[in-house]
Formats: sequence, structure tokens, C-alpha cells
Amino acid sequence: MPSLCFPLEAQADEQMRVDMVYEIGELFELGIQLSYLLILLGLLGVGSFFVIRQVLVRRELDLSAKELQEQVRSGDASATEYFELGAVMLRRKFYPAAIKYLQQAIEKWDGDDQDLAQVYNALGVSYVRDNKLDKGIAQFENAVKLQPGYVTAWNNLGDAYEKSKDLNAALKAFEEALLFDPNNRVARPRRDALRDRVRMYKGVPIKSDERR
Repeated sequence: MPSLCFPLEAQADEQMRVDMVYEIGELFELGIQLSYLLILLGLLGVGSFFVIRQVLVRRELDLSAKELQEQVRSGDASATEYFELGAVMLRRKFYPAAIKYLQQAIEKWDGDDQDLAQVYNALGVSYVRDNKLDKGIAQFENAVKLQPGYVTAWNNLGDAYEKSKDLNAALKAFEEALLFDPNNRVARPRRDALRDRVRMYKGVPIKSDERR
């Protein structure tokens, strides 16, 4: 009789091992599922944060626009307030309205020329985003004339020239930006890429060459 117990014990041990492997597999699978769930919740949380942030920013812009528009309608708005309203409209992507208020800011401007350069730069951005490259370029040129060390305006000018296929002028603008800020993260890679493109097209007429 005792000899009959060994196979039963062996079967029981084997079954226990199978059960343990099965339970470990279930736990492993559950761990993976929990990991995916945590990642999904994390992504949803990040997405919700950005959505809420955008809503709050939009609300703040709407309130700012409303207050500034009331000031403009009253006839007491200063050049700075026209500039602020134009900047708000630019951020809200209402480009014709931004252009209108920024032009009025320039007409009424009685402050420092270096501050006026910021208005010209904002007007240039508005024109470019409204698909009026030539007008945008003219405003960026005005900005850097008033403030030669205005790196952002030089970068915007280079970008606008590149969009208009004037590679030599774009290259020059980015080089000017690097004179004032040698490690500028926008101008340096754009300058290097344009150098390669200008070398590639060497001997082929480029817009700025045709003008000379």
C-alpha cells in the first residue's frame, strides 16, 4: 500500500508546479495590463492638462482682447494699447485684425525707437502668417534698422526670405543674427543648411542674384 502513494504524491507535486506557473503567468499578464493602464492614464492626464491650459490661455486672451477693444472704442487708447491688442489678435490667429491694430500702433507711436522695432516685428509676423511675404519682409527690415541687434527680427527676416526662395538674402539675415548671438539655436542650424544649399546652387541664378 505505501508504494501506491508515491505516484499520487508525484502527480500532486506536478499539479502544484503547473498551478504555480499558471498563477505566475496570470500575475505577469496582470502586471502588463496594469502598466498599460497606468501609461494610458498618464497620457490622458497630460492631454487633459494641455487642453485645460489651452482653454485657460484662450479665456485670458479673450478677456484681454475685450478690455483693449473697449479702450480702443473709447478713443483713449495709447499706442502701447494698440500694440497689445494687435499682439493678442496675432496670438488668436486673427491676422487681418492684428495687422490693423499694429499699423495703428505705429502711426500713434511716440516712444523709444527700439520698442517700436518690436511693433514692426509683430506686424511682420502677422503679414507672413497672412501669406503676404513681401510685406512681412519689409516690416522685419524696418525692425532691424531701428534695432540692429534684434536677433528675433533677423531670424524672422531670414525665415521670410527663405520662404520667398531668396536664399542669399536669407543666409545673410541668419549670419547677422549670429553676429549678435553666436550660439543662437535658431540661426546657427538654418545658416549652416543655407550655406549648403547656396553651394549646391552655385552658378544657378537665385532671386537675389537676379536683382543685382
